[in-house]
Amino acid sequence: MACVTPVRRVSGRTVTTLEGVPEADRRRWADAFVAAGASQCGFCTPGIVMRLAALSGRHSAVDDTAIETALLAHLCRCTGWQSIIDAARVVLDADGAAPPDRATARTSSGAAPWSAEAAARRATIEGGSRQRVGPEVALGHGGFADDTAPAGSLVAVPRADGGWAVADSLGEARALAGKVQGRNSTVGLRHPLDPPPGTWVLRLQTTFVEPAYLEPDASWCAPGGEPSSPVANGGAFGGKRASPVAEVARRLADEHGRPVRVVFAREDVVRLGPKRPPVAAGLRQDGTGVVHVARTPGSAALSAWSAALHRTAPGLVVHEVTIPGPPVSATLRGAGWVEGAVLVAGLAVMTEGTLGPGCTCRIESPHGGRATATIGGDGRLAVWVDAGEVLDEVVLRSYCVGAAHQALGWVRSEGLAVGEDGSVLDLTIRSFGVLAARAMPSVSVEVEPSRRPAVNGSDAVFAAVAAAAWVAAGCPDQWPIERGGTS
Repeated sequence: MACVTPVRRVSGRTVTTLEGVPEADRRRWADAFVAAGASQCGFCTPGIVMRLAALSGRHSAVDDTAIETALLAHLCRCTGWQSIIDAARVVLDADGAAPPDRATARTSSGAAPWSAEAAARRATIEGGSRQRVGPEVALGHGGFADDTAPAGSLVAVPRADGGWAVADSLGEARALAGKVQGRNSTVGLRHPLDPPPGTWVLRLQTTFVEPAYLEPDASWCAPGGEPSSPVANGGAFGGKRASPVAEVARRLADEHGRPVRVVFAREDVVRLGPKRPPVAAGLRQDGTGVVHVARTPGSAALSAWSAALHRTAPGLVVHEVTIPGPPVSATLRGAGWVEGAVLVAGLAVMTEGTLGPGCTCRIESPHGGRATATIGGDGRLAVWVDAGEVLDEVVLRSYCVGAAHQALGWVRSEGLAVGEDGSVLDLTIRSFGVLAARAMPSVSVEVEPSRRPAVNGSDAVFAAVAAAAWVAAGCPDQWPIERGGTS
C-alpha cells in the first residue's frame, strides 16, 4: 500500500509495481476488469490488481473468501466490489471460467458488441463528468489531475491558517505547512440536529457523511494558462465541483511565474471537502412534515438542496439550521432529492404495514431514471433499473452496483466523527465506515431495455437501495443503523 507505507519499511527489498508485471498478465487483468465492469475511474485498480495477482501463486484454492480477504487492504468507492470479485474469478480461474474477451462478454441480453464510445457515453452519464472506459483505465492510465504536471513545478499544499505553503517538492511544502498525519478517532458519531418538534409517525436523523472519493483534490497550472481539472477521469460524486485547487493553482502560478501543482492530502480532503449535510426529519401520516438540514459556517446556502427535496417530497417544509462543522454541499450525489425520496418511500411502506425484508422501494429521479430495490431475508439485494437507452450494459450495471454499495454504507455504517466545536476528528479513509468487500451482499441488477434517451440510472438506484435498506431494518430513527455513536 504505497500511500501508507514508509520508505524505511521497504529498505533493502525489491518493489514491483503493476508496470513490472509481464505484459501478458497485465493485459489479462485489464481485459477481465473491462469485461466485468470492475474499473470506473481506475484510481484504485493498479493496487487491487497487484494484490489479486499475488493470489495466483498460492497452492490452496482461491475462492471468494480468499479474494475478499485480499481486498481488505484496499478500498474502491466506485464499483461496489462485486465486479472486481467477478474479474478476479475469471483471471484466477476460481470457478473454471474462460479467459475474458471484452468484445463479446459485455452483456447477457444479446446487445451490440462492446464499443469504447458507447461505454464512455454511459460512464459519463452515470459519473456526471467526462469518463474514459478501457483496459488502460484499469491499469491506472485513465488520466488524473496531477499526472501531466511538468517536471520542476512548484508544489503548494494548504496551511492550517488557510494559506498555502509553496516549495520545490511535496515533502518540503508539507514540512513548511506543518502537516500532521491523520488518525482515526475513538469518538462516537453524533447526530448534531435535534428532531423537529411535533407528533410524527416517521422520524430520521443522519450525521455528516464523507463522499470518500479516492483521488484527492489536485490541479496544476502554468503562468497565464488554464488549470487542469480536479475532476479528471472521475466524478467524485459531486465532491470536487467547488474544489478550490484549480483557481489556487492559477493564482499561484501567476504569482511565482512558474507552473504550480496544488495537492491535497487525505486530511485536507476530509477537513476542507464538502460533506453530505446531516438532517433531522419528522413526517405525518399524510406525507407532510418538517426537515431540518445542517448548514455550517462557510458553506453556501442550501436552497438548491431544499428545492431538490421538494421535487420528490412536496409535503415537507425545510429549515436550514446553522451548526459548527465541516463544509456541506448541495452538489453531492442526489443531494436533497434522494433524502426526500427515501422519506416518502419509507412512509409509503410503513403505511402499508409491511416493514422488514422483502419490501420493494420504487424511485424515479428528477433526471428520469427509474429504479426498484428489494432486500431479501437472506440479505441479497435485487435491483431493477430503467436508464433509457442502455448504451453499455456492463458499465450501467457497474455504476448501479457501486450506487448500491454507497447507499448501503450510508444507511448502515458510514459517518464522520465531528467534535462539538465542529472540528473533524476522523481523518483517514478507513474511519468513514465504507463497506468492505466481505460486508457487501450479493447484488443482482436487471436492466430494462428502453428506447428513451439515455439518462442517469445509478442515482435512482442509490435512492431506491437506501430506502430498501432502511425499511428492511424497520425504519429506525437514526443512520447509520449499525455503527455506535452518541446523539
